[in-house]
Amino acid sequence: SDESVDRFHVYAMLLAPLEKVKENRKTHPEGDLLYHSLQVFELGRQQLPYDEEFLLAALLHEVGKPIDPREPLDAAIDALGGFITDRTAWLIEHHVEAKALEDRTLGARSRRRLQAAEDFEELMLLARLDRQGRQVGVRVPDIEDAMKYLRDLTEMCGE
Repeated sequence: SDESVDRFHVYAMLLAPLEKVKENRKTHPEGDLLYHSLQVFELGRQQLPYDEEFLLAALLHEVGKPIDPREPLDAAIDALGGFITDRTAWLIEHHVEAKALEDRTLGARSRRRLQAAEDFEELMLLARLDRQGRQVGVRVPDIEDAMKYLRDLTEMCGE
C-alpha cells in the first residue's frame, strides 16, 4: 500500500457513504448500513478485541454496496486495495458464503473449501455477528471512535 496515504482515512472515507444506504426493513430493521457496520464492529470488539484484521473485516464488509450494489464484494476488495491484509480481504470476500453455509444453502464443494481454510472459525463468527448487528437503538461508536480504537491497536501491536 502507498505509505503516504493514511489507511485509516481511506477506511473512514469508504464508510461515510454507508449512512445513505437504507436496507430492506424486514431484513435490516436497524436502518442504514453504517449503523449496521458499526454494530458488527462493536460486537467483534467484544469477541476479538485485539484481532485488527478481523475487526477491519467486521467494520468494512459492506463498503462495496454504495460503489456497486450488483457486485458489492468485488467492489469492496477493489476499493480497499492495498489498504487491508489478505486475511481481512478473505474474510470480507467470503462472509456471504459463510452466511449461506449457516443457512444450509451453500454447495458441498464450497462448504468443504471454506471449512478447510485457516480462518474458518473467524469467518463463521463474522457471519454470526453480521446477523446480530441488526438491532434497533443500540449504542455504537462513531467512525472516528472506531478509527481511534484501530489506530491505538496498531500502535500497541507495534506496526
